[in-house]
This record gives sequence, C-alpha cells and structure tokens, in this order.
Amino acid sequence: MRVLVVTIVHNPQDARILHREIAAIRAAGHQVTYAAPFTAFGVERPTGLRTLDLARAAGRHRVAAARAARTLIRREGPQHDLTLLHDPELLAATAALPDGAGPLVWDVHEDTAAAVTLKGWLPGPLRRPTAAVFRGVERVVERRRHLLLAEDGYVARFAGPHPVVPNSTVVPASVTPPGADRVVYVGALTRARGALDMIEVGRLLAGSGVTVHLVGAADDEVRAPLEAAAAAAQVVWHGFVPNDQALALLDGALAGLSLLHDEANYRHSRPTKVIEYMAYGVPVVTTPTPPAKELVESAEAGVVVPFEDPAAVAAAVRALAADPQRAAAMARHGHDAAVRDHDWTRDGKAFVAQLEQWAGLR
Repeated sequence: MRVLVVTIVHNPQDARILHREIAAIRAAGHQVTYAAPFTAFGVERPTGLRTLDLARAAGRHRVAAARAARTLIRREGPQHDLTLLHDPELLAATAALPDGAGPLVWDVHEDTAAAVTLKGWLPGPLRRPTAAVFRGVERVVERRRHLLLAEDGYVARFAGPHPVVPNSTVVPASVTPPGADRVVYVGALTRARGALDMIEVGRLLAGSGVTVHLVGAADDEVRAPLEAAAAAAQVVWHGFVPNDQALALLDGALAGLSLLHDEANYRHSRPTKVIEYMAYGVPVVTTPTPPAKELVESAEAGVVVPFEDPAAVAAAVRALAADPQRAAAMARHGHDAAVRDHDWTRDGKAFVAQLEQWAGLR
C-alpha cells in the first residue's frame, strides 16, 4: 500500500502523525510519502522516508498553504493508494478533487468547531460564525470522504458510524518508579492548556526540592511569561522536543501535569498526555475535564484538582512527594491500565487494517 500523509498545520514531528500512524504503516510493510511543513517548523526530515515540503498554515495566513497542498495532492494522489489528511483546512482545499485522486481520509484530531473559539488569531465576533461553518463542512465531508476519529467523544458529531483510532501510546514493558525532584508537562503551551497556571505552580514550589519541567512549543500569548519564569529558575522550559525524546523525560518523574481549562474543545477529548503519563508510570495531576477525570479516577492513577487553581496543584505535588508509597501505587495502577486499555501496539494494527480496507487491499 502506498499512503500519502499530508499536514499543513501540525509540526511534522507530531506524535500521532509521525510516531504512531506513519510508524505503524511502515511497520506493516507499506510505503509512505509524508508532505508537511518541515522548513517552516525548522525540523529535520525523518530518515528513510520520502518527504515533501509544504508551506505552513498559521494564523490568518492559511489560504496559500491550503492551495499549495491541493496542488500537491492533485499531483501525488494518483500515485498513491490512499491520502490521509490531518487538518480541517485541507478539507475545503480538496473538496473538488476528482475520485481519480484516490480515496481521501480525514483523521479527526479534535472538535474543530469548538477549537475555533480558542484561536487567538481569529477576531472574537467571527469565532461563533466560523464554528458554524466548520460544522457544515463536517456534514458535507462526511458524505464524501472516509473519516477516522481520534476520540469516542467525537462519534456524536457525525450522522454515520466511523472507526475510532484512539490517541493511545506505545506502552513500555517496564517503567522507573516515580522520583521526588520534578513534575513534568508534555504538550503545547497555551493559556487554555494551563501554561500560566504551571508557571505559578513553579513559583509556589520554589525551594521545595521539586522543579516544574515544561516540554513543548509555546504560543505568542504565553512565550514572554515562560521566558521570564525560566530566567528566574521558577520552571525549566525545554521548548519543543520530538515526542520520543519528550517522553523519555518522564522517566522517574514525581508527576505529570495536565491542567486544561474548562473549554468546550476539551470537554469531550481525552488528553493524550494523561495516557502518556500513565504509560510511563508517572502519577497524574489533572484538572477535571470529564475524560481526564474518568481516566485517572477509574485507574486510581493520580489526583484531580480544580480548574485554574495553582495552589491546589502545588499542594497535590507536595503531598505526593511526602508519600512515596502512594505515588508508587498510583504509578503502578496507571501503567497497568495503559497496558490493558491504551496501547498503540494493538491500536496501530487496527488502524493499518482500516486503511488497507479503504485502499482496496482487503
């Protein structure tokens, strides 16, 4: 099977796209062409993989990037058995492509309409109308394209049934017990994802022997506060780190942080970072978005704290540091649950089998 994978929004090192889906396709013996904004993000191209460079769709500058991607898909699609799209921006760009371009699959990563309300580059009065437009686009796309859903919570958005390929992770067979010197966050750093809250947690934990490590790229709104906090040694900010290297930083951490705010886009999305923390044997400290709360409480894998309450987070971290046996039990429970229910080694095979079916190989 020859698969064309396209994104103009995500970092080419995106964990779901590169480290899970593309890795699973290649592990099954199939060929991949990866078209992504390598130059725009300043990342090296993966070795042993055919890659094509695209412009990045960022802020209000998205139309030109989408048009360039459409040209590439029109040219490359017929040379592949299937094209896998990862951005809503690509849906409109490819709407008029003929069937001769091969099957097109949209990998639904998020609640697109709800996510619009968090886009700082979009003027406030336009966010609700834009969200309505995206809902309409989704209904049209559903009738014309194949859909893969990253969350069970996305099922209700669509009229028909679509396969769910969960945002699970490759679970290590064994993990290091939690230590006591650092808590870690892995993911994009934005206000809505709790970046400013984590800076305050770092300030509150100063002198306690526990350091807050933040691993991820920051948006413009929080970059200056992050730089100031790092300069003051209140947090350690690693910047963007490829997913495989970022997850290695979890090894032996006291806890993993997931401090999402109470936003519509997060109420139905299971935070991948929570699953990653569990998989790596790290107790989770999370705000009570329904999927995260259910994950952590059902597995007894961590602590649930109130929204936008850094003091409660710092208190939870101090309590874990003071009770190593409790932290170790949470870590063990989380890892066991990840092995049982959230292992990409199993989910990746089902993902590839679905692509093979749509490509006509099954």
